[in-house]
Amino acid sequence: MEGLSHAITPKLAPLPPKTNFRYNGFGSVIVRSKIHLSRVCKRSRVFAEVQSDHSERLYFSDPDWKSKFQTDFQRRFNLPHISDVFKDAKPIPSTFCLRMRTPVTEEFADGYPSDENWHGYINNSDRVLLKVIHYSSPTSAGAECVDPNCTWVEQWVHRAGPRKEIYFKPEEVKAAILTCGGLCPGLNDVIRHIVITLEIYGVKKIVGIPFGYRGFCDRDLTEMPLSRKVVQNIHLSGGSLLGVSRGGPTVSEIVDSMEERGINMLFVLGGNGTHAGANAIHDECRKRRMKVAVVGVPKTIDNDILLMDKTFGFDTAVEEAQRAINSAYIEAHSAYHGIGIVKLMGRNSGYIAMHASLASGQIDICLIPEVPFHLHGPHGVLRHLKYLIETKGSAVVCVAEGAGQNLIEKTNATDASGNIVLGDVGVHIQQELLHQHEEYFGLLLSFAWFIEFWLTQLSRAGTNLLLHYFTFSVYDKVFRTWNEVLASYPSISLWLVKKYFKEIGIPSDVKYIDPTYMIRACRANASDGILCTVLGQNAVHGAFAGYSGITVGICNTHYVYFPIPEVISYPRAVDPNSRMWHRCLTSTGQPDFF
Repeated sequence: MEGLSHAITPKLAPLPPKTNFRYNGFGSVIVRSKIHLSRVCKRSRVFAEVQSDHSERLYFSDPDWKSKFQTDFQRRFNLPHISDVFKDAKPIPSTFCLRMRTPVTEEFADGYPSDENWHGYINNSDRVLLKVIHYSSPTSAGAECVDPNCTWVEQWVHRAGPRKEIYFKPEEVKAAILTCGGLCPGLNDVIRHIVITLEIYGVKKIVGIPFGYRGFCDRDLTEMPLSRKVVQNIHLSGGSLLGVSRGGPTVSEIVDSMEERGINMLFVLGGNGTHAGANAIHDECRKRRMKVAVVGVPKTIDNDILLMDKTFGFDTAVEEAQRAINSAYIEAHSAYHGIGIVKLMGRNSGYIAMHASLASGQIDICLIPEVPFHLHGPHGVLRHLKYLIETKGSAVVCVAEGAGQNLIEKTNATDASGNIVLGDVGVHIQQELLHQHEEYFGLLLSFAWFIEFWLTQLSRAGTNLLLHYFTFSVYDKVFRTWNEVLASYPSISLWLVKKYFKEIGIPSDVKYIDPTYMIRACRANASDGILCTVLGQNAVHGAFAGYSGITVGICNTHYVYFPIPEVISYPRAVDPNSRMWHRCLTSTGQPDFF
């Protein structure tokens, strides 16, 4: 492993088959060895694919297939624990209890009567049901089936919360917190409640690692001491108290730094790539037999983490997107043949665009990465825009940033986190405009050079030098016009729409709004504030319970722990056959654009 950027690149699932289930012969699902049970999707519809350590195949004709599936599921979702490596690890009574509350009078100096029999601990055997809908057929909207008959199979995951026994002595703990990737509403809220909960357990040494994984090895960056006093009001502003960055040093270098600093609890806030890095750190710590708990808190504004109801920052993003959509609607509605285009976050998943469109009720067309579309042709987006202009007089389009990437020239470039860099719409515009205007500008430049040559000769012969100056004015005008053309369209959507309506002879007034960085920098709203609070608290509970290589999330309205590998295999995506997407289509009234 050459660097962390390689470790934090999540492995994407291969393209799904055209059938609902992958068979090898009658009634069997293909089984892969040396990988965990993976899930593949066809247009985001999820189907199970079962794995065995000996390349065996699971046959649905086997009367025991259901129990074998459940056994494999329990094995995969079993949480890594300190006692797996340290067999002699002994738990101690938890230091987390409501008895920590400050009494208001001397009468209750020894605690409140209700605290004597406190039943606030989670039993290690508590479980939460992963799926709650029993689909009767694979053709049901949004169906997620294990076998072709959609047999009901119970799948249970670990409930999150404080345990009665803990595996770390608070006075021996040095906890570190870091934030990676891009900004997201709620980062400060999570940091705040991790610190507060650690202090309730009795931890005195809490530090923040500045600028993500980079802070472990950059000598110019020093760890930040954290306490309740430091974090008391940080949730009132957006961004991250600790700063964010992508990529970083190698896993080995990070673990070396942790060992040198004496860190034995690490809380990592980030998305799929960051969690992959956290899991690599967890594996390296186990390999070195270091008693360290590595716990992730999923941070992705796109809401693209598997198995979870939602991730923090998503609700705030949907709410803030309403301002942009409403502005686009007013601009479009107030102009003659007005068209408003709003671009929202969503590299691989269109959840923000879909939910924002549903919430606003002002969107006529919603475009997301999971649903292919054509721009041109009788069923294209542009033809439908023409219909909307002719019938309504205006239109509003909401497009996710990852939508329509097939229209842009693909690159193999990746960012510092290993994420594929999406096609640059600006470059695409420049290429298109260059192709259309290069002949015109070429002739213009040739003319300028011709005039310059002869006027230079005339100047040498004593002719009026004002003519010579005129030549360079021509140069300046040519290049100035060229740059203005290339920079005039910030979006491929904007340029294509203007170009289309100009060609068909219908005047249009197109307004383009990209609120991405305004949304990312917002503070969390009330809904996300509650989610961040509980996620931060449960992350600490999981670490003290002795779990490592886990992440915390919300599943069917309950808070749970997942092994990190189970949530990072590929990005969660909108299912085009789901009821929610159908609701969005009902709201917009848009046709299929293919």
